Amino acid sequence: MFGTSGIRGRVGKEVTAAVALDVGRAVGTEADRVIVGRDARRSGETLRDALVAGLRETGADVVDVGRAATPTVARAIGDRSADSGVVVTASHNPAPDNGLKLWTPSGQAYPPARQDVIERRIREETFDLVDWEEQGGYERRNDATDRHRDALVAAGERAAETGTTELDDSGGLPADDPLADLSVVVDVGNGMGGVTADALHELGADVETLNATPDGRFPARPSEPTAGNCETLVATVGAIDADVGVAHDGDADRMMAVTDGGTFVPGDLLLAVFGRAAAGEGDRVAAPVDTSLAAADALAAVGAELVYTRVGDVYVAERAADAGVAFGGEPSGAWMFPEETLCPDGPLAAIRLAILAASTPLSERVAAMDRYPIRRRSVETEHKTAAMELIEERVTEEFDGVSTLDGVRVDADDGWFLLRASGTEPLVRITAEAREADAADRLLDCASGIVDRALADAGGR
Repeated sequence: MFGTSGIRGRVGKEVTAAVALDVGRAVGTEADRVIVGRDARRSGETLRDALVAGLRETGADVVDVGRAATPTVARAIGDRSADSGVVVTASHNPAPDNGLKLWTPSGQAYPPARQDVIERRIREETFDLVDWEEQGGYERRNDATDRHRDALVAAGERAAETGTTELDDSGGLPADDPLADLSVVVDVGNGMGGVTADALHELGADVETLNATPDGRFPARPSEPTAGNCETLVATVGAIDADVGVAHDGDADRMMAVTDGGTFVPGDLLLAVFGRAAAGEGDRVAAPVDTSLAAADALAAVGAELVYTRVGDVYVAERAADAGVAFGGEPSGAWMFPEETLCPDGPLAAIRLAILAASTPLSERVAAMDRYPIRRRSVETEHKTAAMELIEERVTEEFDGVSTLDGVRVDADDGWFLLRASGTEPLVRITAEAREADAADRLLDCASGIVDRALADAGGR
């Protein structure tokens, strides 16, 4: 039921009012007070109503914060002394999809153990339903986004005052209006990330917005802030000579960036920029197993270490909660600053990036990072589970430096490769990276041969 980031799928098929009702019943059986919010999708009202009904049937009190960004809802859990939070959203997925994300008071997504409890209750229908006199209350609050904005402004002021831990210290910005000399373009993507523009304005930045009207059809561009989907942002940053551009997905848990030179920043390099700014000697940064060597090398240059997690922001957040982890992120655009929240907070990432850009242009920060050739291949198969079992067995026997944290990763002297079954499609994904192109090609060929032989032995494709 749960994927790498909550429950998600096509409305009327994988995601229905019945599913939302059962999630509400399961969460409400485990919690007394729950924050509920949703993104701008048209199906959100129906799913929200079913979710609230399920929660109240178990006696849980509901605080509905209305349409809001996912990090806004996640922050409201602790603010309102609630036990849990649920956001009705499909994040960066297209308009026909929707879903539900579950959050803890720390802002962290439900970890796998808690997801298992919810899934088991739904499967076994073990809900603690109450009688009519004990049904939970319902309260509507309209101040969650304002509170999030205020928290973002405060975080920006602290970052401006204290600077970063990287060697080229970026502190010393004025506490009042620290972004007064910065121009920023914010592409909201018809989603819920308008709080970013408000917070940047409060910090003194000159803000230009794109696609700022919430619209769950995502008419301006697809919701996911990829390079291909952010061409208008890139063009606008260049046309008006802005200092930085940022883009969100539908629920604003993701944030991607464009430099002052009008160049989209690849996620691995953006992770390296954030990691270098957050981590110093002896610190760690958490990221998934498919993260580029560029991030690891950038951190090593300042005495910090990249530690790997399974793919999915829930796993990055689990590791980011550990002592000594200064930052966590996924190159897809989910960034976590554990001193603030364990929720991927796209608006917070935008504020932190703007503070960095105010002292050293983003283009210079990105140019300081190495870039390495990376190769990818996907192999379609109906036997991915059996094939991955064979792959793990054979690779662990043949190679040193093997990790089976998520798929099978092999670290070699000149690079690495990762073999991993897709969580949503009938595919085995192959990724190889090295510091030299020839080495990356060799690693890809080696990994592809392993997969092809395993698929043949597992019954073909």
